[in-house]
Amino acid sequence: MTDISSPVAETEGAAAPEVMDDITVESPIVLNDLGDMSFDEAIDGTIVEFDDGDLVIGRVVKVDKDEVLLDIGFKSEGVIPAKELSIRREVNPSEIVSVGDEVEALVLQKEDKEGRLILSKKRAQYERAWGNIEEIKERDGVVKGVVIEVVKGGLIVDIGLRGFLPASLVELRRVRDLQPFIGKTVEAKIIELDKNRNNVVLSRRAWMEENQKEQREEFLENLKPGEVKEGVVSSIVNFGVFVDLGGMDGLVHVSELSWKHVDHPSSVVQVGDHVKVLVLDVDLSKERISLSLKATQSDPWQDFANAHRVGELVYGRVTKLVPFGCFIQVAEGIEGLVHISEMAAHHVDLPERVVTAGEEMWVKIIDIDLQRRRISLSIKQAAEGGEVAAEYQEAFGEHNYDEEGNFIGWSAATDFTPETESQAAWAEFLVDEAGNAVSGVEEAGDEGDSELGSED
Repeated sequence: MTDISSPVAETEGAAAPEVMDDITVESPIVLNDLGDMSFDEAIDGTIVEFDDGDLVIGRVVKVDKDEVLLDIGFKSEGVIPAKELSIRREVNPSEIVSVGDEVEALVLQKEDKEGRLILSKKRAQYERAWGNIEEIKERDGVVKGVVIEVVKGGLIVDIGLRGFLPASLVELRRVRDLQPFIGKTVEAKIIELDKNRNNVVLSRRAWMEENQKEQREEFLENLKPGEVKEGVVSSIVNFGVFVDLGGMDGLVHVSELSWKHVDHPSSVVQVGDHVKVLVLDVDLSKERISLSLKATQSDPWQDFANAHRVGELVYGRVTKLVPFGCFIQVAEGIEGLVHISEMAAHHVDLPERVVTAGEEMWVKIIDIDLQRRRISLSIKQAAEGGEVAAEYQEAFGEHNYDEEGNFIGWSAATDFTPETESQAAWAEFLVDEAGNAVSGVEEAGDEGDSELGSED
């Protein structure tokens, strides 16, 4: 029997002896239960198998400023270059991942020229996102993402890939400054999807409109033609302006902006102006609201008709000559026609032989057609005299004539204050710096009031 404490038991490389029933047996060295598998084959069996383009999952073991190392169970760690970490540009890797994070990546190269395994987290995210986005688009769903960039024409939204949100589709109405949206999470509908062109177009406005559909329907149902509403001018276009009535825009067509002729809507209102408008029509099916700005303002034609009557003398300025006569402006936005037969007591072949554009003169009202918005005037009958309209009474009423009917003028010392351009023109013409009547006017008045208003 061999003693268990003998030097034989301490021989280098010998296995520790086992004692069984007073018999000492040496145990064999066992490294692993390999069966028929060699050691190298056993090591290879622990390595993950994959090809270029495959998706793999690993754990972050190191984060550098320009790359991240990922353990995916391969013989060497995979490298994710900084540019392959995120769809965002110029990111700091430590802001994207941390050591210990589990990350999905796409295999770009199993072995580059330096023998490294190159991975991409961005491409894995992209491939995964396309599948989700296509499914969302198919069921007309909504995507959510963070705004990461302002680009020409809109925003870039991180939805797993770079989604483009046009500026015109960010809000219900166009937003001029997009910078405040950076970093905000937005929801949007997918309106265009093309994987071959890597093109995803989003619409936040479509999502907002869908969410507000019920509110819009309720708003439109409660909005009645004939109502006067307050709103804010939200945008100006060539054919009119849009007014925000509090969640919905209505259109004021250019013809409904003013009682006067409008060359361009911007000459009447500016974006941001608060206005009162009349609701003309509500189209529930098309969700359109027609508005009028001029309907809330005083109608100059009605005002003129209320303040004047046929037979009165008014002062005006020739605005346009036509073959059949001339047009004379007798009030703001009001023009009347002097037919060629009413231009002079004698026969007139050409209007320009009697008047010139820009000339000011007295005319008599011979007809007012409010419904057709037409006023007929006469230069010939004004020359025969008559009663001046109320706005001219202070300066040209009967108290300004002597018993013989001669115009004796008026003094600037009176309380008369011109209220119109034509009154101001006469005031300047009739009064000198001292406020006394100009001598030439009194001489003209000797002919009687038949020549009232002549400047010759």
